[in-house]
Amino acid sequence: MSRQNYIFTSESVSEGHPDKVCDRISDAVLDAFLTEEANARVACETFATSGMVVVGGEVGLSDTDRLKHFMGRIGEIARDCIKDIGYEQDKFHWNTCHVLNFLHEQSAHIAQGVDKDGAGDQGIMFGYAVDETPDLMPAPIDYAHKILKRLAEARKSGAEPTLRPDAKSQLSLRYEDGLPVEVTSIVLSTQHASEDQTSDDIRAIVEPYIREVVPNEWFTDKTEWWVNPTGTFVIGGPDGDAGLTGRKIIVDTYGGAAPHGGGAFSGKDPTKVDRSAAYAARYLAKNVVAAGLAKRCTLQVSYAIGVAKPLSIYADLHGTGTVDEAAIEAAIPRVMDLSPRGIREHLQLNRPIYARTAAYGHFGRAPENDGGFSWEKTDLVEALKKAV
Repeated sequence: MSRQNYIFTSESVSEGHPDKVCDRISDAVLDAFLTEEANARVACETFATSGMVVVGGEVGLSDTDRLKHFMGRIGEIARDCIKDIGYEQDKFHWNTCHVLNFLHEQSAHIAQGVDKDGAGDQGIMFGYAVDETPDLMPAPIDYAHKILKRLAEARKSGAEPTLRPDAKSQLSLRYEDGLPVEVTSIVLSTQHASEDQTSDDIRAIVEPYIREVVPNEWFTDKTEWWVNPTGTFVIGGPDGDAGLTGRKIIVDTYGGAAPHGGGAFSGKDPTKVDRSAAYAARYLAKNVVAAGLAKRCTLQVSYAIGVAKPLSIYADLHGTGTVDEAAIEAAIPRVMDLSPRGIREHLQLNRPIYARTAAYGHFGRAPENDGGFSWEKTDLVEALKKAV
C-alpha cells in the first residue's frame, strides 16, 4: 500500500527561465512550420546565452524551394518570442541579440520510417493522473506552475513593473491520508529591477499573488517562506545562465510525482512519439481517473522506430483501482488507436498549438477552442467504462 502521510516537493520555472526561452523558440518554430503545412517535420533545438540565440535541427516541407524561403523567417520568430517574454536587458534584448540559424532538411533515413506511419523513434512514454486537484494533477507541481503564471500575468499587465521575466518556484506540501493539507515551505526566486530591492521587498510583492492561487487554508504559522533567499536577483535570463531546449522535462510533466520516459517535448512535431505518445498517455490516464476507475493512474507505452503499433501498454493504479490493471490495459486499445497516426488524428495534433505549452506545464491545462491542450479532455470516460 502506498504511503498516505508524507511531504512532497515540486518545482516550476517561468517563461523567462533560460531553458524555457529556448523551449518557447523551438515550439514557435514548430508552430510556424505547421501553419505553413500540417504535415511539416520539425525537430528544432535552441541554445541561448548572453546576446545570442542559436537554432538548429531538422525540418521538412513537401516543397524544397518553399522550405529554403521559409528559413529566412527564423530570426524574426526567435525575436518575437523574446519580445513577448519581456527581455529588454542590455545583454539580452529582443532587438539586438544575434540569432544564428543552423536548421537543415530532415534526414531521409528518419523520414522513411515516419512516412510509413511508423513511430519517429524508439522509446518509452508515461502518462499520469491523480484526483488530488481539479486538474487531476499532483498538487505540488500544479500550484508551482500557477504561482509563476499568475506572477507573469501581473508583470505583463503592468501591475508589478519591478518584476522581470526569470523566476523559479518550489512548493513542499504535507500530505495526510493521501491528500495535501499544508504548505510546509515555499521557495520563490524572481528576477527584479533594482539592486535596492531586498528579499522582504520582493516578498511583499509576490506573497498576495501566491496566496491568491494556492488554497489559503494550506498556509500555517509553520510555513517557511524563502523569497529570493540569496538576495539580489537583477541579472537573469540567458545573460545570467545559458539555456537549452529540453532541459526541464520534469517541470514539463509531473514534478517528479510520476516516471518520465526521458524524451523532451519542445521543438518536436507530433510524428515524434516522445511528444505525441506522452500526450496520449496523459489523456488516457486522466480519463481513467475521471471515469472513477482509479484515484491514481500511471500508464506506460513503448514504440520502435518505423513501427506503427505500440510494443507494450502498462497500467499501474497504485492500489486505488475499482477494476484490475489488466482490464485497463485491455480496454485502452479499444477506445483509442495508439499508432502515431492514430494519436495525431484523435487529438488533432497537426496544428500550430505548441508555443503555449512551452511554459507552466504541458499537463493540467484547460482544453482550448482551437485544439490546444486537446489531451486534457475527458471525453473518453463513457467509452472506458463500457470497455472495462
